[in-house]
Amino acid sequence: MKQTFVFSLVALTLVVAATPGHSADNSWGSGADDKTFDAMLQSGFKDRGIATVDRLKQDSTQKFCSDPVSAASPKMEKMRKKIEAENLASVKWPSDGKWLGDWKEGEKVAQSGKGLTWSDKADQVNGGNCYNCHQISPKEIAFGTIGPSLYNYGKIRGNSEEVLRTTWAKIFNAKSSNACSNMPRGGHMGIITEKQIQDVMALLLDPQSPVNQ
Repeated sequence: MKQTFVFSLVALTLVVAATPGHSADNSWGSGADDKTFDAMLQSGFKDRGIATVDRLKQDSTQKFCSDPVSAASPKMEKMRKKIEAENLASVKWPSDGKWLGDWKEGEKVAQSGKGLTWSDKADQVNGGNCYNCHQISPKEIAFGTIGPSLYNYGKIRGNSEEVLRTTWAKIFNAKSSNACSNMPRGGHMGIITEKQIQDVMALLLDPQSPVNQ
């Protein structure tokens, strides 16, 4: 579900290596201003493999959600709605008009946590890491509980146009419906491809999928 990758992307986790020999500086503690904190990040992290310090740059959504107390405040309701609308506008709908792919391939995507760490290769296929936060089927013996169980997802909801669009938007950009969702923005951040989203959609909504048995 990091530039946030909590898959929690977690969904996939951002991994950058700390610079060896870095010493603590008390001026970087509680109360440090943004400029000082940014200097700490730049001196404390370095590029390694495909994990680069560019991932530390926050967009407006991430900056808003980085202060959870303020973000959850009733006074911020209009801002949350604004952020959700902006993220919904970023959703790219299926280019070929097909919502569902192959649920068997979708299961592979959901059960794979590969990708985006310094030891991964730029040309390797990323996984969706869904199992890290969700139960996918009752046969699983290990799964995360940060997110709700996905068992019987399609059986309960059906496959109306509204369900298809809502599910697609959630996978592509979870912040389109929950400004500070822990779920990674899979499509928006380029973590998974359109085809992978179609396959995960099939995993969730195809009546033949183990999710709906």
